[in-house]
Amino acid sequence: MTARTDRLAALERIARDRILILDGAMGTQIQDLKLDEAGYRGQRFADWATLIKGNNDILNLSAPAAVKAIHHAYFDAGADIAETNTFSSTSIAQADYRMQDLAPEIAREGARLAREAADEQETSTGAPKGVAGAIGPTNKTLSISPQVNDPGFREVDFDQVRLSYAEQARAMADHVDFFLVETIFDTLNAKAAIKALMDLRTEEGVDRPIMLSGTITDRSGRTLSGQTATAFWYSVRHARPWAIGLNCALGADELRPYIAELSRVVDTRILAYPNAGLPNDMGEYDETPEQTAAHLGEWARSGLVNILGGCCGTTPAHIRAIAEAASGAPPHQPARRERAMHLAGLEPFELSA
Repeated sequence: MTARTDRLAALERIARDRILILDGAMGTQIQDLKLDEAGYRGQRFADWATLIKGNNDILNLSAPAAVKAIHHAYFDAGADIAETNTFSSTSIAQADYRMQDLAPEIAREGARLAREAADEQETSTGAPKGVAGAIGPTNKTLSISPQVNDPGFREVDFDQVRLSYAEQARAMADHVDFFLVETIFDTLNAKAAIKALMDLRTEEGVDRPIMLSGTITDRSGRTLSGQTATAFWYSVRHARPWAIGLNCALGADELRPYIAELSRVVDTRILAYPNAGLPNDMGEYDETPEQTAAHLGEWARSGLVNILGGCCGTTPAHIRAIAEAASGAPPHQPARRERAMHLAGLEPFELSA
């Protein structure tokens, strides 16, 4: 057995006994570094032709020590699993900075840094530490036209998105335990990612458990492309995810009903990592670690979740408080449902025998 196989088996054993803890926001920690343009560029990109401040993923190449330190801070706070700093490490997303040709290297180094931090934590604590390869939604959507006067227009097609995701996943594969397709606002983009990961599994033997996390964009209870939480699940359940859930856009208070909805219908583990409340007028997050943990502790005691973490605005202090609040709570028991045909457009449809 490989070290990865042993680690996954250990995490699965732990998940049967308690709630696993995911890390918190990478972007929030990077913002706290207060890097200027030169800080993003480092030596390697000092003469790059375009501005790159805000390209958090490039720090995997220009400031790797800072990225690795963030991973360590989250592990020290109690995280069992760290996400790689690769949310935008696709050729599609990196094209904004004219760095599309660097996307595989950015993804590979992001995964390597997280793996190094996880391995060092395993050595020092004796506890398994997982790495989830973060695969973001890209900055292009397959379901919605960016041109209001041309609803049929798309900037990319399905195969372009699929190939971009495959390139990213292939680059990360040697260093990650999971692939986490996250912040899914467009289910068709997620399907492109799922197709890429399943092709890698069957054609190249790259077999990593898949986690999926959608985004309910507002109190309508729908993703940006219009699906309810249950319809989203029906659309992606063929991927047989190791865990599925929701992240971003909403704070815990607003997200709870949709996590509860998934917990009633999903037959695998439930994942949740909300924002630290809703942003204030300045775009900042005011919810304290204690406030976030109070919400998520209630979710844990109610048996809604298997994996808890934090998204925008959360910090190592939030993750420490969440871990403490979830301690001793029973993990969610996946739903058992009668055999039926499940279909979905914007709404779910179930046809029982």
